[in-house]
Amino acid sequence: MMTYYSFFKAFHIIGFVTWFAGLFYLVRMFVYHAETDQKPLALQADWRKQFTLMQWRVYKIISTPAMVITWIFGLLMLFVNPAILDQTWIKIKLVLLVLLVIYHFYCRAIIVKQEKVEDSRNSFNYRLLNELPTLFLVAIVLLAVVRDFLDFLKLFGGVMAFGIVLFVFAKMYKKRREA
Repeated sequence: MMTYYSFFKAFHIIGFVTWFAGLFYLVRMFVYHAETDQKPLALQADWRKQFTLMQWRVYKIISTPAMVITWIFGLLMLFVNPAILDQTWIKIKLVLLVLLVIYHFYCRAIIVKQEKVEDSRNSFNYRLLNELPTLFLVAIVLLAVVRDFLDFLKLFGGVMAFGIVLFVFAKMYKKRREA
């Protein structure tokens, strides 16, 4: 069974790279969808319709299947090597992954709201939301590579500082765009 472990790991990596790519693109489309109100009135309905179509395709054809692949092959890795579950880093990683799944389904709820034109958030809110998977990605990869809990705490502090830097740059970008 251990001979399959490398294949499971490879498909797990392919799954999470694709999942994150889908989430990044999806939330970027939320930004553009939110900005349709700034377009000429005659174009707004068509733009909303197009963004909604694109969002559903990314969600259903890319992000959700990639999430499932990530979980299937990650769980297969744990099945083949259950001793990993005795390590602290994997427990934290699993918590982060559950939170990422919640984020994934939250994105689905946003698509529904934008489709019904019931969403009141502006593009800046979505720019900030688009940084959240970046923090998940950095934290999960660092955790999987470093594995030592104390080193991870130090690194996670760095990730949080990185998140604050991203927020500051987003605010500066917003001010520049509005000027």
